[in-house]
Amino acid sequence: MFSKGFSIVELLIALFIGVLILGGVGATYVSMKVTTRDTMVIGEMQETGRLALDILKRDIEQVGFWGTFYEQGFSETNVTMADGIANPQGDCFGGINNGSFPSIDPTNFRSVFATTATSNNALNCISNVKKNTDILQLKFLEGRRLARSDDMARNRYYFIADQEQAIFTSGVQQTALPTVNSTLWPYSHHVYYVTEQDITLRDQKLKVPVLSRKRLNVGGGMRAEVVMEGVEDIRFVFGLDTDADYRVDSYRSTQDMTASDWERLNGILTVQIFVLVRALEPDADLELKNRNYTLGSDPDKRVHTVSDNFRRTVFSTTVRLNNMGTIAWRL
Repeated sequence: MFSKGFSIVELLIALFIGVLILGGVGATYVSMKVTTRDTMVIGEMQETGRLALDILKRDIEQVGFWGTFYEQGFSETNVTMADGIANPQGDCFGGINNGSFPSIDPTNFRSVFATTATSNNALNCISNVKKNTDILQLKFLEGRRLARSDDMARNRYYFIADQEQAIFTSGVQQTALPTVNSTLWPYSHHVYYVTEQDITLRDQKLKVPVLSRKRLNVGGGMRAEVVMEGVEDIRFVFGLDTDADYRVDSYRSTQDMTASDWERLNGILTVQIFVLVRALEPDADLELKNRNYTLGSDPDKRVHTVSDNFRRTVFSTTVRLNNMGTIAWRL
């Protein structure tokens, strides 16, 4: 008695169906892998953009806040520098009275300033800024009041505020509060800019754009630090009150701002922030040809036209400077 097996035709049909199923499973796996990779890259870019905006927004919102010091500006008669307090070597400045601390120059102290990099050098303290990107300089008090001079950190600068008098000091001096009504605040001077750095990612050497910051430190001057990788460009547009009615009358890009605009107390009411974020790694499955990324909608808007295989996204927000103008100013 003989048992009957599969015929050649049946084997070929089974083999063909098996190949189809295997091919479908393989295609599904590859598709899911690509989708997962793209989703992760897009998610990382979204997170980078959100964090970059949040960090810039947090500092910008503090501009104009000087604690319980209520004078309209700084002068020789209302500001005292504790012993040893002066602009550090290699300080960041642009224009008159724009260092880390107020000077006796007959102009207002600039608590906010921006410029567009025309070379790799800027503000006397940066040597590796990316050309044609904006640089933002901010000086402000952090919103965390200290109760005692003993709470000062030795590597930080501080601001002692009274209604009509102020003292710049540091944790080294630990200057005593002069009156029972004096308030003590951490003082910061930050400069944000875009540069590039070399990194190794998955055994691959890459040059990536980076949002960097110069931070004022006692003994270290303006110290550089990386804020966020993947930020390729930053741009700012300022909303100005030009007739003292506490409304935004005009918007000016960084290159359109004049010295008088920067020196006018309470003249800047809003800052529009534009951030161009780029993926850290190229995407072999993506090929862009003459793709435009636009930062802003004003006449001076900055347009990046690229032909490569990097994913990019533009993020933007508008920040109100609540400590400029008056408490009740409105858009």
